[in-house]
Amino acid sequence: MDRMIYVAMSGAKQMLEQQSVVANNLANVATTGFRAHMSAFRSAEVFGEGAATRAFVVESTPTADYTPGAIQQTGRDLDVAIEGAGWIAVQTADGSEAYTRNGSLQVNVNGQLQTRTGLNIIGDGGPIAVPGDTRVTVAGDGTVSTVPTGNQATQVTPIGRIKLVNPPEAQLVRGDDGLFRMRGNAQAEVDPKVKLQGGALEGSNVNAVEAMVSMIAISRQFDMQMKILQNADGNDRTATQLLSNR
Repeated sequence: MDRMIYVAMSGAKQMLEQQSVVANNLANVATTGFRAHMSAFRSAEVFGEGAATRAFVVESTPTADYTPGAIQQTGRDLDVAIEGAGWIAVQTADGSEAYTRNGSLQVNVNGQLQTRTGLNIIGDGGPIAVPGDTRVTVAGDGTVSTVPTGNQATQVTPIGRIKLVNPPEAQLVRGDDGLFRMRGNAQAEVDPKVKLQGGALEGSNVNAVEAMVSMIAISRQFDMQMKILQNADGNDRTATQLLSNR
């Protein structure tokens, strides 16, 4: 009886949390470069006096789906998509290094090359500064070049190279801001094998149909856990009535 109650109770709680994960995936089905959340569950014994028969359901090995999303052509010079595995290094607000697959870039009013969310792109010498009155292009190896918008429109000047990395997936953790970081705040090494595709963006790897099916399945599993709790309560009432009649 105890084991059934604890498993059902903790299972229902985890179903609610998993539903929030799937709901977040659905909310980001159109987010550029988004990586779907994944989660798994396992049973765990409860330690303590008088708790030897009890067990909980706990979330185990939370991770992300690193499958690449579909690449869509945009024709915009500052849109880049990573071909295959790899990440773009960005500088967060606290100065630390993080990684993203969102290659929708912009140049802010101060001439800094940034993501659309305002994070500086890290280059081989730090953040990349773009001169004024120039058009920016990004090569497949991450080299950022400028072309004057005046009479010398054929003069190409390299100004930096985007830091492209490809650390092991097991070393990456997702932050609350949606960015990925190395465990222990380490910095990944530049990987020359990572290539960019210009004039394109990578879409989210969330499958909307599968996510909707998961929402329905999780809802039914939650109902099942609640019915188990109701059955346990009914069994307890019946046992109490039988004992009281003796």
